[in-house]
Amino acid sequence: MKLFFFIITIVILLVSCSSNGVFEQNKVIKNGYWNQNDILNFNVEISDTNTLHNFYINIRNSTDYKFSNIYFFIETYFPDGSFFRDTVECILADIDGRWLGKGLGKIKENQILLKKNVKFPQKGLYEFKFEQAMRVENLIGVEDFGIKIEKQ
Repeated sequence: MKLFFFIITIVILLVSCSSNGVFEQNKVIKNGYWNQNDILNFNVEISDTNTLHNFYINIRNSTDYKFSNIYFFIETYFPDGSFFRDTVECILADIDGRWLGKGLGKIKENQILLKKNVKFPQKGLYEFKFEQAMRVENLIGVEDFGIKIEKQ
């Protein structure tokens, strides 16, 4: 009987927990290097223009990555066809060369807050395009790259 109540309690807790996640997708970087011509696209359907959102960058890098940071260009295409282009830097290692990401061994995982308290101005499909901007043809050591959008 105690087991039955325990299972019911767990089910109720799981059902009552709400997720703030709106979108999360990670893409594997082919062969462990990100070519400067490879554009990573993420399409996100936004239906809530009133709620504040947080926008994260997900990066998995190996310890073979030769830099302490990564620069990339991001183009945001809005549902009405307009777009915005920006350059972003993410720090992956501290000044002493210690990796900031989580993980044991060669792979480090980073979830970096790019924008906080964002309101999407339009309902509809947003497209985010990412291009590495490190001034090397093949950026070695980036294993996965992605984005996460969650409600505040």
